Amino acid sequence: MAAAAARASRRRRAAHAGVAVLVLLFAACGTSRSAAGPDAPTTTTPPPASGGEGRDPLRQPFASDSIWNTPVGSAAVYVPAGLQPLPGGRRTGRVPQIDDEPIILTPEAPETPILFSDAAFEGDRCGGDPRTVLRTAPIPAGYVLPSDNNNQSAAILGADRRTVINVQPLARCAPGGPATSLVYFPDTDLYGPGVDGSHGGSGLSSLGGSIRLGELRPGQQGPSHALKVNVYARGELTRCADSADCSRWPARKADRYGPEEYGTEGNQNPAMRLGALLTLPPSVDLDGIGLTTEPGRQLAWTLQNYGAYVVDDAFGPQFALNAEVGPAGSMREQFRSDWGYDFEVGSDVTDNPWAEDVKRIRALLHVVDNNGPDSVGGGGTPRQPLLPPLGEPPPRTVVQPPLEAQPSAPTLVR
Repeated sequence: MAAAAARASRRRRAAHAGVAVLVLLFAACGTSRSAAGPDAPTTTTPPPASGGEGRDPLRQPFASDSIWNTPVGSAAVYVPAGLQPLPGGRRTGRVPQIDDEPIILTPEAPETPILFSDAAFEGDRCGGDPRTVLRTAPIPAGYVLPSDNNNQSAAILGADRRTVINVQPLARCAPGGPATSLVYFPDTDLYGPGVDGSHGGSGLSSLGGSIRLGELRPGQQGPSHALKVNVYARGELTRCADSADCSRWPARKADRYGPEEYGTEGNQNPAMRLGALLTLPPSVDLDGIGLTTEPGRQLAWTLQNYGAYVVDDAFGPQFALNAEVGPAGSMREQFRSDWGYDFEVGSDVTDNPWAEDVKRIRALLHVVDNNGPDSVGGGGTPRQPLLPPLGEPPPRTVVQPPLEAQPSAPTLVR
């Protein structure tokens, strides 16, 4: 695609409040919906996993010292993120937005072919190529995920109850039919570190860090794990020279257009790169910042104790939290049912107190600048106890096809 056409295409996606990601094409994320058919589970939380008597890996996946499960530490070095209540100082934008992540944890479901679709993020994903099966994965026969132009960064648990299959963008347009995707990323281990996955901008997980069904509910304290956010890259990430310069650990890469577009509209904070760990420093008194909603207080608690990783470009003046959608249900629908107002809020909405809380929180966020492989969360004494270990894992038997075998293999630069 020529540069001018690519820029025009990205402007069209921005009009849909998209979240851009790199696979080989770049996506946008606005809203998405899924439909659970008669064969889909009706529970709002995943069923228990087999393979041990410890922590349930379906509800709290990955190792205790995974980046998603490690709290911020006492040695963390904090640098102001420089975020404003609305991204880039704009007067419009969705704060918060939601990046729906299809999380399909039904290993007993029928093995379903995932066909290659080059529709990617602008065409009809329903028309997959029956001659090119990227791979198969267990998907309930009644589960439907309509075609749209959103990220749909998916995590699907394999039949061995251990292998996580990572594809993007997922679609499943008819009950019992095949699914489609542009690309699959390396498989990950439900019992392992869980760093990588199908977020095309950063290469990070779509399962780890997701706000899961059963979280942000009345009477809770807040999710006990790190979260994931998408920010407005033009206005809130720093200028950079190449993919490695545009990202920081644990991100594996950055959007191909990063050197051209990141940081062109404002924030020149060198700490703000894809993969940054955002948090509220301990100096912030959560009771004194004017929060008026229970989910706002829960979000603030999680951000102060665990933080949130920047995993994608919101591709517009949006601030997206990544959350579960799938056969078990929709986080956005659960939130609406629990609290009586929408999770995703446009700037023209002035009567949503949750949105006002998120704006207050944004302006106080800092980057843990010494977050790294040897000092996850900044190191030192963690602010919260580590999760208990997982039980004995089942044998891993799902075989991933070679990445180069797919028509549009992902490129991981780290």
